[in-house]
Amino acid sequence: MKPRRAEPGRAAPRAALFGGDSAGRAVYVISVAAELAGVHPQTLRFYERKGLVDPSRTGGGNRRYSQRDIELLRHIGALTGSGLNLEGVRHVLALEAEVERLHAEVERLHAELERVREEARDAVENTHRHYRRDLVPLRQALVWPDGDVARSRR
Repeated sequence: MKPRRAEPGRAAPRAALFGGDSAGRAVYVISVAAELAGVHPQTLRFYERKGLVDPSRTGGGNRRYSQRDIELLRHIGALTGSGLNLEGVRHVLALEAEVERLHAEVERLHAELERVREEARDAVENTHRHYRRDLVPLRQALVWPDGDVARSRR
Protein backbone atom coordinates (compact mmCIF):
# COMPACT_ATOMS: atom_id res chain seq x y z
CA MET A 1 0.00 0.00 0.00
CA LYS A 2 1.40 3.38 -0.96
CA PRO A 3 1.55 6.08 1.66
CA ARG A 4 -0.90 8.93 1.30
CA ARG A 5 0.56 11.86 -0.53
CA ALA A 6 0.50 15.34 0.93
CA GLU A 7 -1.57 17.92 -0.84
CA PRO A 8 0.54 20.04 -3.19
CA GLY A 9 1.72 23.24 -1.56
CA ARG A 10 1.10 22.01 1.99
CA ALA A 11 3.99 20.93 4.15
CA ALA A 12 3.52 17.98 6.46
CA PRO A 13 3.60 18.86 10.16
CA ARG A 14 7.04 18.42 11.73
CA ALA A 15 5.72 15.85 14.23
CA ALA A 16 4.32 13.77 11.37
CA LEU A 17 7.70 13.74 9.65
CA PHE A 18 9.84 12.81 12.60
CA GLY A 19 7.58 11.18 15.13
CA GLY A 20 5.19 8.29 15.36
CA ASP A 21 4.78 5.98 12.41
CA SER A 22 6.88 7.89 9.90
CA ALA A 23 8.47 4.86 8.20
CA GLY A 24 5.92 5.06 5.39
CA ARG A 25 6.00 8.83 4.96
CA ALA A 26 7.71 9.77 1.71
CA VAL A 27 10.07 12.62 2.65
CA TYR A 28 13.42 11.96 0.97
CA VAL A 29 14.31 13.46 -2.42
CA ILE A 30 16.12 11.16 -4.83
CA SER A 31 19.62 12.44 -4.03
CA VAL A 32 19.17 11.93 -0.28
CA ALA A 33 17.52 8.54 -0.80
CA ALA A 34 20.38 7.44 -3.04
CA GLU A 35 22.94 8.53 -0.45
CA LEU A 36 21.09 6.77 2.39
CA ALA A 37 20.78 3.58 0.32
CA GLY A 38 24.39 3.75 -0.86
CA VAL A 39 23.62 3.86 -4.58
CA HIS A 40 23.66 6.41 -7.39
CA PRO A 41 20.43 8.33 -8.14
CA GLN A 42 20.49 6.87 -11.65
CA THR A 43 20.33 3.40 -10.05
CA LEU A 44 17.12 4.43 -8.27
CA ARG A 45 15.60 5.53 -11.56
CA PHE A 46 16.66 2.22 -13.13
CA TYR A 47 15.14 0.21 -10.25
CA GLU A 48 11.92 2.18 -10.69
CA ARG A 49 11.83 1.43 -14.44
CA LYS A 50 12.34 -2.27 -13.63
CA GLY A 51 9.43 -2.15 -11.15
CA LEU A 52 11.49 -2.91 -8.05
CA VAL A 53 10.61 0.32 -6.24
CA ASP A 54 7.67 2.67 -6.58
CA PRO A 55 8.37 6.00 -4.89
CA SER A 56 5.64 8.51 -4.19
CA ARG A 57 5.42 11.61 -6.36
CA THR A 58 4.80 15.21 -5.44
CA GLY A 59 2.24 17.32 -7.25
CA GLY A 60 5.08 18.46 -9.53
CA GLY A 61 6.10 14.87 -10.31
CA ASN A 62 9.26 14.72 -8.19
CA ARG A 63 10.10 11.41 -6.53
CA ARG A 64 9.85 11.13 -2.76
CA TYR A 65 11.17 8.10 -0.90
CA SER A 66 10.10 6.83 2.52
CA GLN A 67 12.18 5.08 5.14
CA ARG A 68 10.59 1.80 3.99
CA ASP A 69 11.75 2.59 0.44
CA ILE A 70 15.29 3.17 1.76
CA GLU A 71 15.21 -0.18 3.59
CA LEU A 72 13.96 -1.87 0.41
CA LEU A 73 16.76 -0.27 -1.61
CA ARG A 74 19.32 -1.49 0.92
CA HIS A 75 17.82 -4.98 0.74
CA ILE A 76 17.99 -4.90 -3.07
CA GLY A 77 21.63 -3.82 -2.77
CA ALA A 78 22.38 -6.72 -0.44
CA LEU A 79 20.71 -9.19 -2.80
CA THR A 80 22.54 -7.91 -5.86
CA GLY A 81 25.75 -7.82 -3.83
CA SER A 82 25.32 -11.52 -3.09
CA GLY A 83 25.25 -12.25 -6.83
CA LEU A 84 21.57 -12.09 -7.79
CA ASN A 85 20.58 -10.32 -10.97
CA LEU A 86 17.54 -8.01 -10.96
CA GLU A 87 15.18 -10.75 -12.13
CA GLY A 88 16.37 -12.90 -9.24
CA VAL A 89 15.84 -9.96 -6.90
CA ARG A 90 12.30 -9.57 -8.25
CA HIS A 91 11.57 -13.24 -7.50
CA VAL A 92 13.06 -13.01 -4.01
CA LEU A 93 10.99 -9.91 -3.23
CA ALA A 94 7.84 -11.61 -4.54
CA LEU A 95 8.56 -14.69 -2.43
CA GLU A 96 9.21 -12.57 0.66
CA ALA A 97 5.92 -10.75 0.12
CA GLU A 98 4.14 -14.10 -0.24
CA VAL A 99 5.74 -15.39 2.97
CA GLU A 100 4.64 -12.23 4.78
CA ARG A 101 1.10 -12.64 3.42
CA LEU A 102 1.02 -16.28 4.50
CA HIS A 103 2.28 -15.41 7.98
CA ALA A 104 -0.54 -12.89 8.32
CA GLU A 105 -3.02 -15.52 7.12
CA VAL A 106 -1.71 -18.07 9.64
CA GLU A 107 -2.06 -15.50 12.44
CA ARG A 108 -5.61 -14.72 11.30
CA LEU A 109 -6.51 -18.41 11.17
CA HIS A 110 -4.92 -19.01 14.57
CA ALA A 111 -7.06 -16.23 16.07
CA GLU A 112 -10.15 -17.67 14.37
CA LEU A 113 -9.34 -21.15 15.68
CA GLU A 114 -9.00 -19.79 19.22
CA ARG A 115 -12.36 -18.08 18.87
CA VAL A 116 -14.00 -21.31 17.64
CA ARG A 117 -12.38 -23.32 20.46
CA GLU A 118 -13.69 -20.83 23.02
CA GLU A 119 -17.20 -21.07 21.52
CA ALA A 120 -17.00 -24.88 21.62
CA ARG A 121 -15.89 -24.83 25.28
CA ASP A 122 -18.78 -22.49 26.12
CA ALA A 123 -21.25 -24.72 24.27
CA VAL A 124 -20.04 -27.85 26.09
CA GLU A 125 -20.19 -26.05 29.44
CA ASN A 126 -23.72 -24.79 28.73
CA THR A 127 -24.81 -28.30 27.71
CA HIS A 128 -23.41 -29.78 30.93
CA ARG A 129 -25.16 -27.09 33.01
CA HIS A 130 -28.42 -27.90 31.22
CA TYR A 131 -28.06 -31.62 32.00
CA ARG A 132 -27.35 -30.90 35.67
CA ARG A 133 -30.59 -28.91 35.90
CA ASP A 134 -32.55 -31.82 34.42
CA LEU A 135 -31.20 -34.36 36.91
CA VAL A 136 -33.59 -35.26 39.69
CA PRO A 137 -32.85 -37.31 42.80
CA LEU A 138 -33.72 -40.97 42.40
CA ARG A 139 -34.84 -43.23 45.17
CA GLN A 140 -33.91 -46.81 44.56
CA ALA A 141 -36.08 -49.77 45.45
CA LEU A 142 -35.81 -53.47 44.79
CA VAL A 143 -38.85 -55.17 43.33
CA TRP A 144 -39.15 -58.88 43.92
CA PRO A 145 -40.83 -61.12 41.37
CA ASP A 146 -43.88 -61.49 43.60
CA GLY A 147 -44.39 -57.71 43.54
CA ASP A 148 -43.09 -57.04 47.01
CA VAL A 149 -41.06 -53.84 47.17
CA ALA A 150 -38.02 -53.66 49.39
CA ARG A 151 -37.02 -50.08 50.11
CA SER A 152 -33.36 -49.19 50.05
CA ARG A 153 -31.76 -47.73 53.09
CA ARG A 154 -30.56 -44.16 53.05
